[in-house]
Formats: sequence, structure tokens, C-alpha cells
Amino acid sequence: MTLSLALAAAALLTAEPTNLPAGHPTLGSDAQPPASSGAVMDGHPPMTGRAPPTAEELLQQLDGMQGLREREKTFEIASSLGKLYYTNGRPSDAVSYFLQAEEKAKATRELFLAQRKKLGKGAVPSAEEANCGFSVETPVEQMGATAAERAKKGDTAGAVACARAALQPVLEVESMRGNALFLSGDAEGALKVYERVLEVSPSFADALFGRSALLYETRGEDVKALQSARDGFEAFLAAHPDSTRSALARKLSRLADDAVKAGGMKKMLASRTEDRRIRVSKLDLSPKPMMGQGPMAGAGGPMAGGTAGASAPTISQETMQAMQDVERTPELEAQLDQTVAQGEELLAKGRFDEALQSYRQVMPLRPDGRVKAGLAWTLIGLGKPTADRVWGVAVESDPAAVDKLGETLKAKGDLKGAKALWSKLAASAPGYAAQVSLQAKLSQ
Repeated sequence: MTLSLALAAAALLTAEPTNLPAGHPTLGSDAQPPASSGAVMDGHPPMTGRAPPTAEELLQQLDGMQGLREREKTFEIASSLGKLYYTNGRPSDAVSYFLQAEEKAKATRELFLAQRKKLGKGAVPSAEEANCGFSVETPVEQMGATAAERAKKGDTAGAVACARAALQPVLEVESMRGNALFLSGDAEGALKVYERVLEVSPSFADALFGRSALLYETRGEDVKALQSARDGFEAFLAAHPDSTRSALARKLSRLADDAVKAGGMKKMLASRTEDRRIRVSKLDLSPKPMMGQGPMAGAGGPMAGGTAGASAPTISQETMQAMQDVERTPELEAQLDQTVAQGEELLAKGRFDEALQSYRQVMPLRPDGRVKAGLAWTLIGLGKPTADRVWGVAVESDPAAVDKLGETLKAKGDLKGAKALWSKLAASAPGYAAQVSLQAKLSQ
């Protein structure tokens, strides 16, 4: 719990009628503490040495205080109570206290807007330059009174400077009220509060981001609102480039701009879905026909080499993006299974060029151990420079999948290919070979 919250709670609790012992000093900011003598005065409650209450315990005490919400409070106490409820997950209860705090600065807000209008395009000095004389402990009400006094004296620039300084903590409270309203389900109310903040301070970070995000989230079919959201995100980035929310603001700005160009959020999403469908339709995932290669088509093997024109898989950026956007449906998964099985069938027949095409189609969508093993053995069969590297990746990541590919080749009639694969696997992963008794398979 922060010191300000603790002080606010203490002030409220001591404002309750009490039965203090005779001679007890007056409680309040002007009271002077008695000289310390190491002992408490007669009649003082015993010192327990217990830790101060937790936020939850304090909220329970405050909830039990009759008439607390209606009681007159300073800006500091009302805002601290609002923050206490807000930061402890009770935004609805925080709203009324935030409103009480804002009411204390209502006159200062009106003064600021009137004096700023009167000043026009004239430069506004800082509170220090205007000699407002404020410190971090100066109450909001006192700062507002100083601004009013400057206005009476005709010091417009000074009045604006002092009023603006007085309103800084008020704007923070207003922004938190906007957040609280949104969390309580009142998005329209939150928008109005954010706009009130921006009327005073157009670049106030929380309100600028909050308003833009709300417009984007709740008015996706209103093109003008989306334009305002986009412009708000851009203004946020210009005013707060180092904010931790800059990356998110930049992303939302792009999305809002896309929605504006499409004519609304639904049209943008529909356009993206159609674009994805078109890009996916360009992917050829159909199994390749097993065209014969002459009477010796199945007589090849891992060391037989391959067609000179065959190459390792290369995938364009466009294809990669399209594959990343593919919806993983049961139909697609079944098609991938079929394509992998087709590749294994081709491997068993020594038709490495065609097998490579199958694995090339599947790899970006399903880079699992089975596919890696098949791709590696294909590249070895073709004698490609990348073969050893891909083989190493396959063996290191899933030697069992490589071993299982040997079983598949054997089952499909390619015992020679299976033994060649197991022999290479035993040399590459001797630990695995010993663990599964790979030598027994080689002795078959």
C-alpha cells in the first residue's frame, strides 16, 4: 500500500467520532506531536506492535464506515480512496471517489479552458517559469486558488501555467475513471472521460491511447471513428515514442488504417480471409502420380544418386506466408498424411526426385520427425550437398523417427534401403543404436 493511500485511510478513520482520553493531542495535519519520552501518556491505547492492515483489511474497514461516500473529502483523500479501490480490483466502487476528487478541481478546469482560449496561440510557460510556487505536496485546491488569483490580476499566461500544473493529478484521476468505467462495462462513458482529459491535455498518454483503443475495439464499422483511432495512435507514437505501448500502438495504427481502407472491420476481415484462401489455393498439396522410370525404377538406392536437376527444397516467402495462414482442418491433415505416405512410397522405389517434391510440399506445414527423416533420406539418395546437414538435424531431433522410416522402407519392399538407412543411423547415433539393438535389424 502506498503512503498516500495509508494517509487517506488514516485521515478518514480519524474523522470518525472517537472517545480519546483526556489530554490526548488533537488529530490533524496541524497537530504537533508531543515530545518523545519513550513512554505513552496515561490513557493511551496499548501499543501492540502489529503490522499495518493490508489493503484488503483496510477496504473491509472502509466498507463498514457509514456515510463514507457522502462525506466531504479533499482531492487527495478522494483520489487516494478511488485508487485504493481501483488497484484492488473494484473499479465500480472507485468511480464515485474519482468523481468526488474531480469535483474539487471543477473550477480550476473551467478557469484553465477560459484562460487558454483567451491566451490564444501565445506560449504557455511552465509552472516554474510562471513562478507558481508549487511543490509536490501542494494540494490541488491550493494550486487552483493560485491560478485563479493570477487570472484576477490579468496574468493570463501565468493563470494557464498554474492551472495546468494544478490539473495534472486531476487528469491522472480522470484517466483512471475512464479505465474504471470501461472495466465496469461502460465503454461509451469511458470514451467521454478520455475526451475530457484530451480537451485539457491533447497528448496525455493514458487517455490518448485509451480513447484510440476503445474506438478501434467498439466502433469497427464506423470509418470516421477508425480514422480517429488511427490518428490517435499516430499522435501517441509522436508524443511518446519511448512508451512501452509504442509497439502495440504502431500495430493497432496499421490495423485501423487497413480497416479504414477496406471500409470497416468486417470488410477488412473478409478481404483477408479471401486473400488467404487465394494464396492457399496456389499451394499444390495433391499427391504426385507415381510415373514409371523404366524397368530399373526400383533398383536404385541411397547411393545410386539422382537426376542432376533435382535440388533441395526452396520455398518462396509468399508461399511460406500462405502456409502459415493455412487453417489446420481435418481435411488438410488427411491430405498431409497422404502426401507423406506418397513420399515414403516413392523413397522405397528409389524415385528420389518425386519423393523430394512430396516432402517439399509438406515440410513447411508439418516439420515433424517423420517428415524430417524422409527429407533427409531423400537428399542423401540424391547426393545433395545439404544432405549431411539435414540428416544430422533429423537424427539429433528424433532418431526414433529415422529408425521408423527404415521399418517403413522394409515393409514396402526396400530391405536394401532400410539396411543402408539403419547402418548410417548406427554410425550417426551409436548411443541410440545400442539402446534399441539396431545391430539386430542389420543382421536380418
